[in-house]
Amino acid sequence: MGLLRKHRYFVLLLLSCLGLVFSLSGQAVTNAPAISKEEYERLETFTNILAIVSKNYVDQVDTKELILGAINGMLHSLDPHSAYLTPELYKELQMDTQGRFGGLGIEITIKNGILTVVSPIEGTPAYRAGIKAGDQIIKIEEEFTKDLTLIEAVRKMRGPKGSRVTLSIKREGVADLVDFAIVRDTIRVQSVRTRTLEEGYSYIRLAQFQERTDRDLQKILEQLSAEKAGIKGLVLDLRNNPGGLLTQAVRVADLFLDSGLIVYTDGRLEEQRHKYFARREGSWTEFPLVVLVNGGSASASEIVAGALQDNKRAVILGTRTFGKGSVQTILPLDDDSALRLTTARYFTPKGRSIQATGIAPDIFLENVPAAEAKAEEKKRPNFREENLPGHLQNLQEGGKGKPKPQSGEESIENDPQLQRALELLRSWDVFKQLVQKKSS
Repeated sequence: MGLLRKHRYFVLLLLSCLGLVFSLSGQAVTNAPAISKEEYERLETFTNILAIVSKNYVDQVDTKELILGAINGMLHSLDPHSAYLTPELYKELQMDTQGRFGGLGIEITIKNGILTVVSPIEGTPAYRAGIKAGDQIIKIEEEFTKDLTLIEAVRKMRGPKGSRVTLSIKREGVADLVDFAIVRDTIRVQSVRTRTLEEGYSYIRLAQFQERTDRDLQKILEQLSAEKAGIKGLVLDLRNNPGGLLTQAVRVADLFLDSGLIVYTDGRLEEQRHKYFARREGSWTEFPLVVLVNGGSASASEIVAGALQDNKRAVILGTRTFGKGSVQTILPLDDDSALRLTTARYFTPKGRSIQATGIAPDIFLENVPAAEAKAEEKKRPNFREENLPGHLQNLQEGGKGKPKPQSGEESIENDPQLQRALELLRSWDVFKQLVQKKSS
């Protein structure tokens, strides 16, 4: 009888925890369905196991930690992008979107149970140390990372500025592990950078979609427009941009469109279904635009590329993008933690889902000299959203690609994609002049 009371207590405890998880700050989830008898029995099975582990495990365990582990396991079973954020991690996420945070500066995911680099963030300690997209992080400070969650891995790599952490990396084509001793720093990501390719032709690099990206981009466009030659053509570089805020992706695309649909999301609930449209006000549509993408272009980058492609505003050049077509909603909880939950898929204006398929460029071009392309194809790792265990399935048919990540920092002489983009813009201008001359 005593054990039964304990089981009932654990059921009530679990239900209380579930109530906490789904009670949002200032916004409680409404119309929650009643728990069925079958679901209650499954919860009771869980609490029975919880009680047995608490009583019989070889070491004394903290019930709170066991429940936290169960929550993390539940979310990990859904897809690679859903996670529970402790108060510390939630605070760090908020700093990430503001472009300032502590750590090494790498975007990571988990592939086949192995911690894997999506891309290093430009200008950060990891980037300067030589960490590359596709690198597998086997050990952090001599501790193996196999089966670590993303949250645990982030916690191990984050730390105070000036402290050192050693990553043991398995790299494609290298037999032995390579150790990288990296000094942590306060990461300040400048999301928008620009340079002049030649008079009238400019290059803008978007490294990430942060809270100020649209405003910073608008200022740069105004500055370029005010120059003597104005803007004859623009290259927008989204290569190795891992994404960021959905709202910023919409606003950036809106800067180059004066009308039409930008993106729409579709989920199970009505509030997860949204359509985002371009506005005429503040649009930059007077010049041709080439967008550079590759296998490191993910999420928000793919929204922008897909919107500009479907609205025939830009030529997309490069290799197939990463293929992350899902939307994660941050749901704050009452204890200052949060739930990052995949709540919808997003679709391009023409109704294309890019989940696990990515955006196919209008002009496919590897960023290696032609003589090296075949050799690169053989040694290049196949690493995209579709390779992540548990990734959401694309509900439409789509192709697969084998993109090669690029840094976006090479000089134009060593960057065939950028060279081709500039050639396109020049020929575009020449064609326009010929048409105008013929019609006059």
